[in-house]
Amino acid sequence: GIINKKKESDLADHSIEKYSIKANSSNQEVVLLSGGNQQKLAIAKVLATDPKVVILCEPTRGVDVNGKVEIYTIMNQLLEKKKAVILISSEIPEILGMSDRIMVIYKGRMVYEAKNIDLKQEDIMAYATGGYQNE
Repeated sequence: GIINKKKESDLADHSIEKYSIKANSSNQEVVLLSGGNQQKLAIAKVLATDPKVVILCEPTRGVDVNGKVEIYTIMNQLLEKKKAVILISSEIPEILGMSDRIMVIYKGRMVYEAKNIDLKQEDIMAYATGGYQNE
């Protein structure tokens, strides 16, 4: 493995621009970025490989409202490109707002799976806490 520094630099610059990552330069240390920009950078790294399926686990945890909107925009752009996005989140409003299909896991087992049609937060919480039995 030899790293192509020019290609690496070009990819970093492209990612900063494409995903609106607020950084002083592409050489800025990641730990000096805000939480939202760190998340967008992590997503940009994954997307640089042009995957068909993207798994995002708690992508907006600790991110401010503007950062969340930007991450949701990235997710929607992936869907427009016919990519599959698997969102794992403990934020029920986020799940309801961003998902067309929902699975709920309780004690390591899937206890609910269906399209997101008229599903309420209370229903998800009930399944997630063992309140509903498998139907």
